[in-house]
Amino acid sequence: MTGEPSVGMEELERRLRGGDAQALAELFSRERERLWRIVQFRLAEPLRGRLEPDDVLQEAFLAANQRLKHYADSPATSPFIWVRMILNQTLVDLHRQHLGAQKRDAAREVSLDGAPYAQATSASVAIQLIGAFTSPSGAAARADVLGLVQTAIEQMDPTDREVLALRHFEELSNSEVAETLGIEQKAASIRYIRALRRLKEILAQVPDLSNGGQHG
Repeated sequence: MTGEPSVGMEELERRLRGGDAQALAELFSRERERLWRIVQFRLAEPLRGRLEPDDVLQEAFLAANQRLKHYADSPATSPFIWVRMILNQTLVDLHRQHLGAQKRDAAREVSLDGAPYAQATSASVAIQLIGAFTSPSGAAARADVLGLVQTAIEQMDPTDREVLALRHFEELSNSEVAETLGIEQKAASIRYIRALRRLKEILAQVPDLSNGGQHG
């Protein structure tokens, strides 16, 4: 929230790699808005009444503090992506803990690069998209449109959907997306362009959005 990002982040990373717990607190404070947005986007609908984003962030902070000594030995992962990875694992754990086997659909996760990953579900993407367009009048009409958008988004390749979620809703940079998914920046960029094209095709299938929305 203060000005000097890159120099400050380099110093913060140096301190984190030295096991400085105060640096971790500073990192969470600095990136709080971005981390909060991730929780809001990825928390499964059934958990929204039970868990506050601040509680999830607190859990993630405690987990990061416990793993801080391992950060020094990790590959060249940037501080934000490292913390984001721990936040994601916290979300996976909370989904399993609160939703259990009987709610497998809501707690759905994908495996990216061999690790469990709290999925950007078709529902979460659809809800965000609906909010970005002129809402259909009436709850029933809105539910109908939401269902259509969700069904359409399920047609997307899961990794393309994830790239779209990371860039569009979490507002990560292309280099952060590449680092998160373990792919080259060029590949991340190509996937994003492809996902946007596919998204435009999907939204064109939904009358209330293609007629009343404002995508171009």
